[in-house]
Amino acid sequence: MLRWLKNVGYLTVKELRSLFSDFVLIVLIIHLFSLALYIIASMPTTEMKNGSVGVVDNDKSALTYQLQDALIKPTFKQVESISVEQIDQNMDKGKYTFVIVFPPNFEADTLKGLKPQIQLLIDATAMTQASVGASYISQIFNQEIAQALHTNAVNSPVEIVTNVLYNPNYYSDWLMSTMQIVGSSTLLILLLVGAAVIRERERGTIEHLLVMPVSSSEIACAKIFANSLVILVVSTLSLIFMVKMVFGLPVAMLQIPLFMVGAVFFLFAISALGILLAIIAPTMPQFALLCIPAYMVMYLLSGSTAPVDNMPELARFFSQFLPTTIYGSFIQYVVFRGAGIHIVWLHLVKLAALGAVFLTITLVQFKTMLSRQG
Repeated sequence: MLRWLKNVGYLTVKELRSLFSDFVLIVLIIHLFSLALYIIASMPTTEMKNGSVGVVDNDKSALTYQLQDALIKPTFKQVESISVEQIDQNMDKGKYTFVIVFPPNFEADTLKGLKPQIQLLIDATAMTQASVGASYISQIFNQEIAQALHTNAVNSPVEIVTNVLYNPNYYSDWLMSTMQIVGSSTLLILLLVGAAVIRERERGTIEHLLVMPVSSSEIACAKIFANSLVILVVSTLSLIFMVKMVFGLPVAMLQIPLFMVGAVFFLFAISALGILLAIIAPTMPQFALLCIPAYMVMYLLSGSTAPVDNMPELARFFSQFLPTTIYGSFIQYVVFRGAGIHIVWLHLVKLAALGAVFLTITLVQFKTMLSRQG
């Protein structure tokens, strides 16, 4: 066992030297976990953010102030009070997307049940923001008025209380950035370990390994360890500096070690699969044609682009056996909810089991390939 570990250590160092000698590949790795992650997580969405609101308050009552205070950041900017004469001028200049006009005696008429009307003026040149923002304002005002009247909008005997946990402001970039780590890790580890095997075969250096006193398991595990180590370090740094610092996701530093443990199990499973695909495909172009569809299927069924519960029953069942789905759920538990090992241990067991299955098949096929090569 000691000799096996020693041989794996030497071969791992060889793989790391080969990897770090490829400058273009290093730039690609850094790009995927930094700039590419930022671009994808910051893509335009239909969410309402920083909507500019002006208010003409002809009532100046407690209820109108309550409604204004309900329009809070980050959905809306600080509400500004204006006069009727300033409406056209400010909207023509694009200063406000929304202008709300409260009529006189608004609170008194509301308490009497007269249903006074609020005028909402919208600059529809920003079409998506105008539509979504109008819906937000309508929902917020209905909730606040219902609360003020100690009833609800539909006079239902059931009082609905909504609590938003873990992402109360509905930041899409929090989810997109963390799920992009899953996608980038999957794609890179597949390409790196697969390319490492094919590169040995195409350059003829695999014959050098065959005359050395090393086994097929030592060669395969060295490629897995070396490439997984690089992705583990880069993904952890991306979580700390991009997701936590740039996007502001409140990740507790105590959760970082558990995140790394999950990443180790995930990278172990995917890298074993990558070597298996490289054994099946004899050349790099064929490996790419095999790798990309495998990556797309795993990523689309991982819950990163659509919730797993919204998928057809067959796809939902199949996704439970994919490392990306398990790892994506693991990250959401650990990063968003601060879950401990007692909650996510089953995710680790599943990843370890999948990795063991992939590695067993890979070692059998890898040994067969080496014997043919020899």
